[in-house]
Order: sequence, then C-alpha cells, then structure tokens
Amino acid sequence: MTQDEIMKLSRKAGLYTHKDVQPEILAFANLVAAAEREACARLCEAQGEYGDEQCAAAIRARSQA
Repeated sequence: MTQDEIMKLSRKAGLYTHKDVQPEILAFANLVAAAEREACARLCEAQGEYGDEQCAAAIRARSQA
C-alpha cells in the first residue's frame, strides 16, 4: 500500500492527517499490516499435518515487497 493510500484511508477513518503526524500514521499502518500478515501466515501453518509452509513464507515475504 502506498503512502497516499494510507493517508486517504486515514482521512476516511476520521484521523487528523496533518504532515506533522503522517510519520506516526504510516508507522501505525505498517505495524497493523505486519500483524495481519503474521496472523494469516500462522493460519496457513496451522492447517494440521498439511500446514502450508510455502504459503506462510509467501505471506511473510510481502513485508519486503
């Protein structure tokens, strides 16, 4: 997600998005995205004996994309 997309969503959520607070909003958005990626990756891994490690790795790799 781009910085502009994050700021647009922030405004849509009713957040104050002045340039002075944008670094904090971006940091928060990145933390939320990382937590969601990890939750999804764990779901892949938790599929019993057939847990999909490749799927989990691909989800985690999105943080570097």
